[in-house]
Amino acid sequence: MGALAIHNLPERSSRLQRTNPWRPMLVISLMKKEKSRYIVVPAVETFSDARKAVQHMSQIKGPAIFLAQFAQDTPPYNNLSNITRWAKDLGYIGIQIPAWDSRFIDLDKAAESKQYCDDLQAQCNGLSITEIATHLLGQLVAVHPAYDILFDSFAPDTLHNNPKARTAWAVDRMTKSIKASRNLGLDVLPTFSGALLWQTMYPWPQRPAGLVEVGFSELAKRWQPLLNVAEEYGVDLAYEIHPGEDLHDGVTFERFLAATGNHPRAHILYDPSHFILQQLDYLGYIDIYKDHIKAFHVKDAEYHPSPRSGVYGGYQDWQDRPGRFRSLGDGQVDFKQVFTKLTQYGYASWAVLEWEDCIKDGEQGAREGATFISSMLIDVPSRAFDDFAGGASDEATNRRILGI
Repeated sequence: MGALAIHNLPERSSRLQRTNPWRPMLVISLMKKEKSRYIVVPAVETFSDARKAVQHMSQIKGPAIFLAQFAQDTPPYNNLSNITRWAKDLGYIGIQIPAWDSRFIDLDKAAESKQYCDDLQAQCNGLSITEIATHLLGQLVAVHPAYDILFDSFAPDTLHNNPKARTAWAVDRMTKSIKASRNLGLDVLPTFSGALLWQTMYPWPQRPAGLVEVGFSELAKRWQPLLNVAEEYGVDLAYEIHPGEDLHDGVTFERFLAATGNHPRAHILYDPSHFILQQLDYLGYIDIYKDHIKAFHVKDAEYHPSPRSGVYGGYQDWQDRPGRFRSLGDGQVDFKQVFTKLTQYGYASWAVLEWEDCIKDGEQGAREGATFISSMLIDVPSRAFDDFAGGASDEATNRRILGI
């Protein structure tokens, strides 16, 4: 929550509709960098009363935007100052920075220098840095040999065809991302788990007994040192639950968590679009794993099964697949219920647009996304709706009501 400022309004105000046009009032302005949100509070006369009004603010922060899908070598997408000015003009108040993109962050400097991180934040045109995203780095912590050639593209050319060196490089970059997060004052680091077992996801040929257990044991062994560094620096690792990763649903997250000894820094990035494409209960997932959801990608998706293709997609391009990602509001995710559940369970971090759509252009998706996320934010109540009908409460009264 930003700093609290209280502003007197003139007797008549055209900017904000007044509940009583003849009485003085104060407006609570919650400043999120340079982005303000106003709450009208009739006849508030004390700072204490004003502070109570702040409780009406949404506990979920946003809208924010993940920059990875928009990064280009041409303005305004080519550096942090330009792209944050673009995002701010669209209505965003936060940005999620891809750790692998040197146009936006020098990870070596960010890991070593608090001053560099302060200077980086100063380039953001008043927008908050929500998290550093490390998906492409986390992916390389665990890669099955079947995917070596494909995933080499995530690493420098000098590491290609050298899986051991590539893994060591990824672990180093993840370590620096954790340290950079601390220098930026961030306590959540989104990532991927990587995968050693994904090629055995469908049980044919039959998986040998114990294979899955060995796979998760090895995955945990690779991540344990990074989780310990995260503990040292006070940063949660939020694994995006995502097909292609060994952590792709609830069961696999539980397997990993158990293999790490229930490490206190192992948590979840929640993205309901991947649940649509897997035909998982994305709302029930929040009920079960609410205590582990530390980051949130707001991304839509749709799934239309056909006689010719289903969840696996038939190796088709995105436009032809039964399941595909869509811009916000164009898919099947019930975001009103998603935001309701997250608010109910106390999620208080960022709602970050991750735009992916094979039908609609990214500029339109980003423009519509800011408005969409803002419309989903829920102002939490400062008092119960039925307080007007309540009476005094004390133990003696309660005992009389119970007849004891």
